[in-house]
Amino acid sequence: MVGARVIAAPQAPPRRLVPTSAVEASRNGRFTVLTYNVLADLYASQELYGGYCPPWALSWSYRRQNLLREMLSYNADILCLQEIQSDAFDDFFGPELGRAGYLAVYKRKTEQVYTGSAYAIDGCATFYRKDAFTLIKKYEVEFNKAAASVAESAGPPGAPREKAMSRLMKNNVALILVLEAMEGSRAAPPPGWMADSATGASSKRPLLCVANTHIHANPELNDVKLWQVHTLLKGLEKIAASAEIPMVVCGDFNSVPGSAAHALLATGRVDAAHPELATDPLGILRPPSKLAHGLPLASAYAAASRPGPEGDAALPDGGVAVERLRQRLDVRGTGEPLLTNCTRDFCGTLDYIFYTHDALAPTAVLELPEEGALRGRTANGQPGGLPNAVSSSDHVALLSEIRWLVHPR
Repeated sequence: MVGARVIAAPQAPPRRLVPTSAVEASRNGRFTVLTYNVLADLYASQELYGGYCPPWALSWSYRRQNLLREMLSYNADILCLQEIQSDAFDDFFGPELGRAGYLAVYKRKTEQVYTGSAYAIDGCATFYRKDAFTLIKKYEVEFNKAAASVAESAGPPGAPREKAMSRLMKNNVALILVLEAMEGSRAAPPPGWMADSATGASSKRPLLCVANTHIHANPELNDVKLWQVHTLLKGLEKIAASAEIPMVVCGDFNSVPGSAAHALLATGRVDAAHPELATDPLGILRPPSKLAHGLPLASAYAAASRPGPEGDAALPDGGVAVERLRQRLDVRGTGEPLLTNCTRDFCGTLDYIFYTHDALAPTAVLELPEEGALRGRTANGQPGGLPNAVSSSDHVALLSEIRWLVHPR
């Protein structure tokens, strides 16, 4: 109706950055990394979410604006996004985030999906601030190519080879960027970073390796998830062997805390007695001793679950905010968030931010919402979930502020 009043879209309460380390007040010598599965339009079906999310809030025209507004509010230096549909990247996120000062690299999955009316494909997109970082190199990981190698080892064409191909070919990808922090930018390392012990001059370029991935989702295929994570980590080890370079590894790993895939990321190995190793129809997880890596990875949110050496009292607010944050972390277990994905049928953690703790340290993380606030109630009084009118993905964005460690040499 002409002249009808337009009702503003509901806004989610702002999520604050929670200091987790008592460092100097200056924000220089650090950068922020966001990871977010935005829920591609091709997966946002009425069958999955229509029972609690109104059609207008599930429409892509509404969700994309809500997602963009949310992303920009975090003001991150690096954005690792998953389930970015190719047309959404080309027509919306690329141009809009470009106007906000970001450059991007995009990697599609290796096979399209039929949506019922057309074919579509999603993938991983990594955006970085053009006034903070310069792209040095990119690596595209297609797990299907690694799967083909496994299938080759299964022997000539036949049942074993076809079985391997069928189980492992899931079209997932990872995107790895090597960035250089620009001199004079807020993200540049402080003086003395990687300094030469004799001259005091910087002996290393301020390079940062950022890995962004979306691991296979089927809960019945934990062996495939673990194999994909192991394949990614082996690739990152090769990069680390060629150059001493700090790393951030994040994405939607579709693996809960305590799973074999999470254990490999967080501890560098998988215990031979882990129950998930019992399902290995292709023999790709044997021997368990090979399921290891040498990268010094740690979780940014798990680090927040434990007081630092200086104690919480030294934090800007005396530790009040971080104590509230810990109520939403698994402090008696892995230290990870209690949830990063919340639908009517599942509520748990699938997304992570890892960093190499010998060269980097988190100084703050984005606070986490409570399950009750995400679920709410539908019109018929039933519990809801994500997405909804306020939050436009079924995942929760994670963000960490990270500083470069100074290691005089």
